[in-house]
Amino acid sequence: MKRTQRTAFVLSLMAVAFLSTGRAADDPADKTTSTASNSTELAKLKAQIEEQQKQIEQLSAMLAAQKKMVDQLTPGAPAAPAATVHNLPSLGEVASTTPMVPPAPAAPAPAVFEPQAAPAETSSPLQFKIGDATVQPIGFMDFTAEFKNENAGGSIGSSFGSVPFDNATTARLSEFRFSPQNSRFGFRVDANVMGAHIIGYNENDFLGTSGTNNISVTNGAFVPRLRLFWVDIRRGQWEILGGQSWSMLTPNRKGLSPLPADIFYSQATDVNYIVGLTWTRQPGFRAIYHPTDKVAFGVALENPDQYIGGSSGGPSPVLPSALSSLAGAQFDNATNVQTIPNLHPDIIAKLAFDPVSQVHFEIAGIERTFKDWNPNTNVYFTKVGGGGSFNGNFEIAKNFRLITNNYWSDGGGRYLFGQAPDLMVRSDGSISPIHAGGTIQGFETNAGKNTLLYAYWSGVYIGKDTGLDANGTSLIGYGYHGSANSQDRYIQEITFGFNQTIWKDAKWGAVNVMGQYAYIFREPWYVAANAPKSAHDNTVFLNLRYTLPGAAPAAK
Repeated sequence: MKRTQRTAFVLSLMAVAFLSTGRAADDPADKTTSTASNSTELAKLKAQIEEQQKQIEQLSAMLAAQKKMVDQLTPGAPAAPAATVHNLPSLGEVASTTPMVPPAPAAPAPAVFEPQAAPAETSSPLQFKIGDATVQPIGFMDFTAEFKNENAGGSIGSSFGSVPFDNATTARLSEFRFSPQNSRFGFRVDANVMGAHIIGYNENDFLGTSGTNNISVTNGAFVPRLRLFWVDIRRGQWEILGGQSWSMLTPNRKGLSPLPADIFYSQATDVNYIVGLTWTRQPGFRAIYHPTDKVAFGVALENPDQYIGGSSGGPSPVLPSALSSLAGAQFDNATNVQTIPNLHPDIIAKLAFDPVSQVHFEIAGIERTFKDWNPNTNVYFTKVGGGGSFNGNFEIAKNFRLITNNYWSDGGGRYLFGQAPDLMVRSDGSISPIHAGGTIQGFETNAGKNTLLYAYWSGVYIGKDTGLDANGTSLIGYGYHGSANSQDRYIQEITFGFNQTIWKDAKWGAVNVMGQYAYIFREPWYVAANAPKSAHDNTVFLNLRYTLPGAAPAAK
């Protein structure tokens, strides 16, 4: 309805009202009554006019809205101004491994509406999706240079327990080598399924054992080796893990997490880490309860191994002459793989506290049971062993952390990188667990954004455990008078080093240069006349590493 039509309609209503009033006033017979009646009718008409005016205004608003819609749909009609769109990254979505964040953009000039414009390219973690799972490749490429002033062996890993004495033939020459063996490759899979967060983790290196000589002679065909292969499921306060992982007895940096970044195995370049570290990587199953975000308690069943020495230079006890066949058959002397009989899994319990991000401490315990059979008397023997540890790391100043790890056991030597035997065997075949312990004290600090410095003092102590052979005269066991100088009383190490990041980018990865110096020395229980009282070695590592980019998605 047009404005002129609305005006004419209103005027006609007003005219009708005035005419009605005039007729009533011309009646002389009932002038007083007519006057009152006219006033009443006039009031009613005014009310009707006001109501009709409101309806007219509502109709006008509806017509105006319909006209606007028709104008927008009509070809050639001018378009309404569109909101300006700018394809600029959000400050909170910039992927970078540096703390630099781009400044907020200044007020932009008017831009053309681009409904199909693609977003600007930004750096992103190296990962891809398969269904609802996120897969992240992990790993790095290492180039290691290693120098020892004595030919202690062990490739690019130190054999702590076999550091040669100065009068040994292996001490006459030094050793130097390059190696890519510490390079690693693997993947991590994250998925959220039915309210649970699932992590699958795989990690491999090239420190496997090869039976051929072409490793050094022709083409350096280093053998891949499985390090980690596990799946972890976390739902609410409960978490379970199965597969090959770092032992739960290995010190943590954070909670009871199985992820390598949350495990303490030092910052050392040495692939055997440092002496005194309690660790192994082995198959097992664990269940963890998280009553709060600051407390975790777990129990693990892990692969057992009745160990009597020989691994990575570790010393061995002397067995009774009539039971020498037990080595390699009933007890692992590092010559057989997964063939030794064991009674039950090693049982490990651990309680961890993280009251604040600057503090982590934990207590752990292990129970082990050993069993053998004397083939000469047809008698079985069983003995229980165990141990415990207290570990912690504390940030006492910004970016400066103190480290303390302490372990003591009665039959837990193999968890000290095999540098102590678990037990000795008496002449009747009965078992006696050997006391052994390890400690690490040190610090780690970030000296600037891209430099890490560290230093540790660490050691292993192995207790004496001796007996007589069946003839009643010959000594057997560990640490007796006249024993070989391979039966160490203690092994110690002082080491320090750095890790310098020289370049990093969220899209392309990082390049690091690392260096480590280690002074390792050991002292046996028995020293023959005119023989050296201790053995020592100086080792230097230099390492160039390229690390793949990427970051795992946050748990939901």
